[in-house]
Amino acid sequence: MKIVVLTGSSRKKGNSNYLAEQFIKGAKDSGHEVFAFDCAKQKFSPCLACDHCGINGDCAIKDDFTLILRPQIEQANMVVFASPIYYFGLSAQLKMAIDRFYALNSKMYSKKSALLVAMADTADATGSYAVDYYKALVGYLKWKDEGIIVAKGLWNAGAVVGTSYAEKSYSLGRNI
Repeated sequence: MKIVVLTGSSRKKGNSNYLAEQFIKGAKDSGHEVFAFDCAKQKFSPCLACDHCGINGDCAIKDDFTLILRPQIEQANMVVFASPIYYFGLSAQLKMAIDRFYALNSKMYSKKSALLVAMADTADATGSYAVDYYKALVGYLKWKDEGIIVAKGLWNAGAVVGTSYAEKSYSLGRNI
């Protein structure tokens, strides 16, 4: 299977990036092909709502999303989202990439997906908005959710290392 992993953390050694690394390791150990796209480091713009693409056409913006990520997503069997929870939702960097899905709407159906999020808080409500958004997105695109991991209580960068959350991320990737 071809898997695209979208990460949205500005911290290179952040907890959500570590969850993504563990997922990728597990997926590769199972023989899957994985392409990772760091939404916080790549150069791309938000959707301009110009409607040049007409929902399913070429995007007017020629940037890393269009030139690098879009072909990968079109060919992918699965898309995995990894993000820290910033102020009750997915990071802006990841959300900006998701908004650009508009230009390839019909090429997005029949995929699998997963969500990996890390947050400092331990309250379920803090991560619930990101989880609800993910579920709505997956429902709209008619994707099959393969798993959601919400890693809580991770105040410091690297706090997720050696936790059950890291093990679950690896297992999710390994068992896809």
